[in-house]
Amino acid sequence: MSISWHSEVPPDPIRISPAGWLLVVLRGLPLALLVFGGLAVLLMVRLIERPLFGVRRPVTPFITQFVCRNAFRILGIAYRTRGELMRRNGAVVANHSSWLDIFALNARKRIYFVSKAEVAKWPGIGWLARATGTVFIERNPKKAREQAELFETRLLAGHKLLFFPEGTSTDGLRVLSFKTTLFAAFFTDELREHLHVQPVSVRFLSPRGQPDRYYAWWGDMDFGPHLLKTLAAPRQGTVELIYHPPLKVSDFADRKSLAAMAEELVRYGHETGRPAGI
Repeated sequence: MSISWHSEVPPDPIRISPAGWLLVVLRGLPLALLVFGGLAVLLMVRLIERPLFGVRRPVTPFITQFVCRNAFRILGIAYRTRGELMRRNGAVVANHSSWLDIFALNARKRIYFVSKAEVAKWPGIGWLARATGTVFIERNPKKAREQAELFETRLLAGHKLLFFPEGTSTDGLRVLSFKTTLFAAFFTDELREHLHVQPVSVRFLSPRGQPDRYYAWWGDMDFGPHLLKTLAAPRQGTVELIYHPPLKVSDFADRKSLAAMAEELVRYGHETGRPAGI
């Protein structure tokens, strides 16, 4: 993952009205109960699931999916998807503009995120990430082979790993160029002929009267104030997921050509709100 992206225009100031603080309480308490209650249930189920199934997780992803879908109901953010989910084994790649992406992508598809190692140490988010099976990677060339073997193990176990190839979050107004490094893991002899990659475009439509980048979280923005702003919004907007046709890895000569096509499809969906081919 790269250094955080920064906009030339600073983030909009966060102001919360007295009525907004009431919404923080009315939405925040049920959301906390849902997230941490779901985490407790997941951890208890995992105590049984792990010795029986090892790396495979046939039950706990459904708990994550339930929590993430209902989080949007509590927040009041409309949730829409277009396109068909990939049924084959493989990976998912998407653009990245907010911590809300994680809830949105988990709500529709049983996936496992690939994240930079530092996230594992973040209070709250790190605990959730570890519990839900996130794969943590380090920016250390000496560990490249070890991490590639970990990807193979998880992918061959049927896990759908999700990457953010931009390497950072943005203001939601653009899709950055995809970094190709992680795509190399798909071209091993064990995976290349069997693996597919599904590009997904994530779009946030802001509440009426708010700037287009209302839900975006990037640069040096703190998580706490952004969460409070989201909870306090008197009107909420919409999150849309656009699922594009899966790309078969063996149809591409190398990681750069695969990354370029995935980027093209994600950008198309981000700009048009439609899956490719429609």
